[in-house]
Amino acid sequence: MSGNLHITNVRPWGGEPVDVTIEKGAIATVSAVGTVDAPMGPVLDGGGRLILPALSDVHLHLDSSCLGLPFRAYTGEPGRWGRIMNDRANWRSAERSVAERATFTLATAIANGATRIRTHAQVDADSKLTKFEGVLAARERYADAADVQIVAFPQVGILLEPGVFDLLDAALRGGADLIGGIDPCEIDRDPVRHLDAVFELAERHQVGADIHLHEAGELGLFTLSLILERVEALGMQGRVTISHARALASGLRGVPATIERLAANRVDITHAAGGSGWELPLLDLAAAGVRVGVGMDGQRDYWSPYGNGDMLDRAWQLAFVQGYSSDPQVEHALAVATWGGASILDHDLPVLDRLGLHPGFASGDPAEFVLMDAVSPTAAVMDRPAERTVIHQGAVVSVDTALDGFEIPGRWGRAGQ
Repeated sequence: MSGNLHITNVRPWGGEPVDVTIEKGAIATVSAVGTVDAPMGPVLDGGGRLILPALSDVHLHLDSSCLGLPFRAYTGEPGRWGRIMNDRANWRSAERSVAERATFTLATAIANGATRIRTHAQVDADSKLTKFEGVLAARERYADAADVQIVAFPQVGILLEPGVFDLLDAALRGGADLIGGIDPCEIDRDPVRHLDAVFELAERHQVGADIHLHEAGELGLFTLSLILERVEALGMQGRVTISHARALASGLRGVPATIERLAANRVDITHAAGGSGWELPLLDLAAAGVRVGVGMDGQRDYWSPYGNGDMLDRAWQLAFVQGYSSDPQVEHALAVATWGGASILDHDLPVLDRLGLHPGFASGDPAEFVLMDAVSPTAAVMDRPAERTVIHQGAVVSVDTALDGFEIPGRWGRAGQ
């Protein structure tokens, strides 16, 4: 689905009103309002709304989401392992299947403006491929409304239980886009064998890797060095992502050199806008040219009661935990939640390398947008307007009530339908 569309009277990143012409799913022109005589395709009157690049959720767990279900109190033991085991003890008793829960959460994310998504799907000896298959079903259901990458994710490690390596191999043969990993020292307690398995599967299937790294301080920097050694040895520059990368928030002496090495190897960073002890040095990463995106992580699941399917809310959280208050700072948080994540999924897109960039509106840029009624990008982050119009590959896939006159072909209607 790559459409033609003419959008009139919208304000990119809160600037002056313009018309945006889309051809074959990409921007053709950005012109003064009313200067295009005979636009191709449908015409959408933006009504003076703010238009931004679509939101990008690049660290999501669709398989564990309980969004939309009755609230449950958290029942796990403290710590990461306690959360992992809480998920294992409860996921079968959720009131909907994995596929149903993943599909609902994906629909919510799209209606809120996220059209570019990377989700992890847990593969382990307990759930085997059930969670992965549920996420596959969600991706297929909304294949015409969002681009979704799936990571085959060994949340319980690769070495602790028999058969996990083969299950991950099967998931990659079955349609997963990347191989995952998690805390090689703290979970499997054997970082060399864990990372060897991850990179063996990546090389076997010619896919990228996305490795959860909650490990903090010197331990996390050590694990990062092991990952970077493999990236360099295998020539996997530009194909590896570190999720969370908590060690970069440590302030330790080795952090700047690690950031430079990440940049040299084109290793990306995704995170979930964590609070105290998890705040990444976003401006240092940007200055080095490291691609950084953010995501909702788990949502109302057996790990955490947080999450609502709205990446604009996560942009607010990112700005808040980073201590941002000026418009350029808040807009950078929003840029990370839009273009930053998009540039991880598509390395042909330029990296966010400084404050003040307003990407997404050059000729040839992908036609992935969200429109909302806000006076500025900072106001959008602070107010988080509920009504949004969402455009994917040049086609409107969800429309707010103020634009009721616009007809959407196919099975997508107003947001949430």
